[in-house]
Amino acid sequence: MHNIDNLDADKHLAASTQSTTATEQNTHWHGYDILKESGILIIEEEAKHTHQIEPILDNFGFTRLFTAQTCEDCQTLLNDSTQRHDQRVNLIIIDMMNRALDALSLCKNLARQRHLAEIPVLLVSPVVEWCDDALNAGLDAGALDIVFKPLQQHNLIPRVLTLLRLKKERDNSHLKQRQLERELAERRIMETRLKFMINHDELTGLCNRQRLEQALDVAILQSDLNGRQSSLVYIDLNHFKAINDLEGHDAGDRLLTTVANILRAHYGASATISRINADEYAILFEDCNEKTAFNHAKSIRQGIDTLQFRVDNRKYQVAASFGIVAIKPGLWSSSSDILGSADKACYEAKRKGRNSIHLFDKKDNKFDILREDAYWVPRIREALASSRLRLLFQPVMDIGNNKIDRFEALIRMIDKNNEMITPDNFIPVAERNGLIQEIDLWVINRAFGMLANSVKVHKDISFNINLSSTAFHENKFLLSVKSKLLQTGIDAKRITFEITETAAVTNYKKGRDMLQQLRELGFGIALDDFGSGFNSFSHLKQLPIDYIKIDGSFITNLMHDVTDQTLVKSITEIARKLGKKTVAEFVLNRETLDKLKVYGVDYAQGYFIGKPEELTAYNSGRT
Repeated sequence: MHNIDNLDADKHLAASTQSTTATEQNTHWHGYDILKESGILIIEEEAKHTHQIEPILDNFGFTRLFTAQTCEDCQTLLNDSTQRHDQRVNLIIIDMMNRALDALSLCKNLARQRHLAEIPVLLVSPVVEWCDDALNAGLDAGALDIVFKPLQQHNLIPRVLTLLRLKKERDNSHLKQRQLERELAERRIMETRLKFMINHDELTGLCNRQRLEQALDVAILQSDLNGRQSSLVYIDLNHFKAINDLEGHDAGDRLLTTVANILRAHYGASATISRINADEYAILFEDCNEKTAFNHAKSIRQGIDTLQFRVDNRKYQVAASFGIVAIKPGLWSSSSDILGSADKACYEAKRKGRNSIHLFDKKDNKFDILREDAYWVPRIREALASSRLRLLFQPVMDIGNNKIDRFEALIRMIDKNNEMITPDNFIPVAERNGLIQEIDLWVINRAFGMLANSVKVHKDISFNINLSSTAFHENKFLLSVKSKLLQTGIDAKRITFEITETAAVTNYKKGRDMLQQLRELGFGIALDDFGSGFNSFSHLKQLPIDYIKIDGSFITNLMHDVTDQTLVKSITEIARKLGKKTVAEFVLNRETLDKLKVYGVDYAQGYFIGKPEELTAYNSGRT
C-alpha cells in the first residue's frame, strides 16, 4: 500500500520528468495532454482503497476520474457514459481486492456487452509481486493488462497511457471504418441513381427516349426474327404550352407528372412507358396488334378526358392526340423511323381535330415522300444551275480565350422571292434523289474559294464544313477536294470536315479510310451530334477524329438536367484523355457557357455566341 514517502517519491519523479528540455517536453508530452482528458473509471470497494490509485492519476494530470464500488454502480455509470460525452469512459481500472465483486467475472461481463467491450480494462493485482497465474487469469477474463502492487507512478502511468492510446487508435479505426462504409453506401446510391437517370426522365420517372429507342430496336429484331408484332402509341398533350405559359413551369410540371401517373395506372407493369419530349409520351406494347393498340389508346384518352386540372380556382380540361404505329416483320429498319412515323401519325390526328387517334399507314407516307420529292427536286436543280445557293457562317468560340476565328459553313437556298430556305427542307430530298453530291461539291468549291480570296481581315479564319454520308462512297469527292486544295493553295488546317456518327459508321471501313486520307492531307475531322448514337464512346477509339461536337440535346437543358450535366462532363473528360477537343452546340445563354467552361469544354457554338450570318458580319479573332 502507498504511504506518504511513496507519494513524495512519485511527485519527485513527476517533477524530475517536467524538468526535461523544452524540445523533449513538446515531443514527448504533447500527445499526453489529449490523453489526460480521457475518462477513467476506478472500481473499488472502499473509498480508502481508491486513494491508492486516484492520487497517482490526479498527480499526473488526469482530470476526469470516476469511481464505483459495486457492479451495479459500475454498470449504471458505464451506461450513462455511452449517452453523455462528459461522462465518457475510456479506461476501466479494477482493484481485484474488492470484496464486493468478482473482478474476473466483471471483466467477462463487460466483454460480452457490445457497447462496452471496446473499453480497455486494467486490473490491479492483490499480489505484491509478479505472478503468472494472476496475469493469465486476468488476460483470460478480458483484461488487457495487469499491474502488481505496490502501486507507483512509474509502473501505473505507462500502462494507463498505453491503454488509453490503444483505445484512441481503436476509436479512430472504427470512425474511419464507419466513414468508409458511409461513403461506399453513398456511392452505391449515386451509382444506382445515375443508372436510373440515364434511362429515365427525371421529372416523371418514366423511361426516357433513349430507353424507348433501345426497346424499339429489340421489338424490330423480335418482329423480323420471330414474327412477333408490337405497337407504339404516341401521345401529344393538346394545349400544354398554353397552360405552361399561363400558369408557370411548376404547374406545367405538375400536369406532366399527373398524366404520367395516369399512364402508369393503366399499363405500368405491362408496357414500356416513356416521356420523349416536353409534352409527348410514347407507350410500346409488345405482342400487340393495331386493333388492340387502338383500344389501348381509347382507354388512355378516356382517362385523360376525365382529368380536370386545377390551378387555384382555375380549371383546365386536358386532352391529347394519339398516333399509332404497328411494328410488323420487314417494315422497319430503325427506332428513329418508327418514332418519326408515330409523330406524323400524331400530327394527322391533330389535323383531324385533336383528341383523335390516327393509325400510321406506311403507304400514305410513301405518297407524301413522292409528292415532296416532286416539289423540291426541280427547285434544287434550278438553285444549283442559277447560283441560288448561299453559305452562312455561324461562329465557333474558343471558350478558353473568348476568341472567334472558326465558323461553321451552313447552306441555304434562295427562293424566287429572295427568301432563305433552311436545309432541313431540301437536303433530305437531295439525299434521296442523288443530288447531294452536287451540293457537297458546291459547298467545297464555295468555301475553299472564299478562304483563298478572303480579305485581310479574314486571313486567319477557319471553316467547318458538313459532309453528307454519300461523300464517303464517292471517290470523286476525295479527288475533287485534292484538286481544289491544289488550285486554291490554302492551308488544309483551315478546314475541318464535320460528319455525323451515323454517316461515319454506315459504311465503317470505307468511311474510316476516307477520314484517314483527309487527315493525311492536313484537314481536321469533327464527329458531329456526338452522344446521339447507341455506341458513341466506342467510335472515339476507332475513328480518326480531332473534334467531338456534343449533341445539342445534352446542352439546351444543361442548367436544369442532372443527367445531361453528368454526360457532358463524362464526354469532356474522355475526350481530353484521348487528346481530342470538344465543341458544345446549341449554347443559348451565358449560364450555360459558364458551366461549359467549368467542365473544360473547348469550344462553344449557338445563338448566344452568334447566329448564322454572311461572313462580312464578322471580324476575324473577335471576342
